[in-house]
Amino acid sequence: MNESNNLEDIALRIRGELVKISNQANTPHLGSSLSCVEILVAAYWGAMNIDSKKPNAPDRDRLIFSKGHAATTLYLALNMKGFISDSTLATYAKSGGLLPEHPVYKSAPGIEATSGSLGHGLPLGLGIAVSARIHKTDYRVYVVMSDGESNEGSVWEAAMLAPAQKLDNLVVIVDANQWQATGRSEDITGDSSLKEKFEAFCWNSCDIDGHDVYALAEVLRKVPDGSGKPVAVIAHTIKGKGVSFMEDDNNWHYRIPNDKELKEALSELEIS
Repeated sequence: MNESNNLEDIALRIRGELVKISNQANTPHLGSSLSCVEILVAAYWGAMNIDSKKPNAPDRDRLIFSKGHAATTLYLALNMKGFISDSTLATYAKSGGLLPEHPVYKSAPGIEATSGSLGHGLPLGLGIAVSARIHKTDYRVYVVMSDGESNEGSVWEAAMLAPAQKLDNLVVIVDANQWQATGRSEDITGDSSLKEKFEAFCWNSCDIDGHDVYALAEVLRKVPDGSGKPVAVIAHTIKGKGVSFMEDDNNWHYRIPNDKELKEALSELEIS
């Protein structure tokens, strides 16, 4: 795919490809993939120091995609940034292909960690952020996780340790679409105040519209923010964003669009 400089255009193109790929590859998690589009666009195009020609540069910023079930969004973003070729992308979810339904470390350039078992991304990101300090480099580590993932105890073990280590090069972006696989996050955990939780663990934390790609990019660019603390960005999103009959409908956690629904979705997105 050719790269555009307009962040909203990039997000729209990714949304269209997400719906197509779900239909063609017969893969689920479309709702979760649609909710985090702007987060990845803001990070990769608006904030991160990365170069597809030097994917292993020691000083590159790292992105750990902890909500691995939405890997299609990651693959498409890396494809549009030039890390993953069109031919490799075409192997997604195919037998013998390089791109499985959940990311695998080094299966393709730009994939910094294996993920999918929820709760592991933030601890991994913490360790990588510590490594930057040990090696006296100033790269930043971005961890994208889901609000449902915050059920996991390992998230809060890492959240407790990061401020004690003064890891101001670490930022977590929570895709807070209010859903988990089996229900509303607040109904399952009883509390949705993620900003206050991270603040209680001594993080700098903020709430933001997770579909305002330019606002997201501005926040992510400012890491480190001078406070000496890690940063938690609670990005309030809509599951299934961009397709009216998928928005805020948890059936699309597992449902796959049929040909009729694909046509309707692309028509709404004004994509052929």
